[in-house]
Amino acid sequence: MNYYPISISRLIRQLCKLPSIGEKSAERLALYLLKAPEEEALELSRCISGLKEKIKVCSKCFALSDNEICEICNDPARDSGLLCVVETPADMIAIEKSGAFTGRYHVLQGLLSPMDGIGPEEIRLKELIQRVDNETIKEVVIATGTNMEGETTASYIAETLSQYPLKISRIASGIPMGGEVKYVDQVTLKKAMEARRDI
Repeated sequence: MNYYPISISRLIRQLCKLPSIGEKSAERLALYLLKAPEEEALELSRCISGLKEKIKVCSKCFALSDNEICEICNDPARDSGLLCVVETPADMIAIEKSGAFTGRYHVLQGLLSPMDGIGPEEIRLKELIQRVDNETIKEVVIATGTNMEGETTASYIAETLSQYPLKISRIASGIPMGGEVKYVDQVTLKKAMEARRDI
């Protein structure tokens, strides 16, 4: 039996399709929107509509952008000789939020996964090589994850770019700040030992 009017039920069904939103959360959101000021609900609607209409992929780095070229690629203050390679735009945003990187990015839009039929042609590796060929890049920082696909992709990139006169580095991985050694998994501990440095 349908307890809500059809328009509310439709909204609940659509909200349930969002990640991590179950039926109870969808109900709460739908009822919140019903009670919200009309302008707030309309603004949400405009934002969702604009997302599909206006968001593009930067033609240079493949991050999300409102324009043909994203703000980071257009920023003359960024170090154009430093290029950080990431899997997704979300990875790029995480690094940006840290404030620790002042160069530019290259978003692969995926990782190598031979088991899933994802080879170099399915991600933005060709474009990465073109950038190294055409831009004055001094260092490529590989910032893929430490899972099997991330490590495979990092190794492939390092091997492919080894013929170029540039530095190739990999972000460190290991024990998180505030973490206790006894609770860290073996793979993370192994990476932490391998990436140890002088103090």
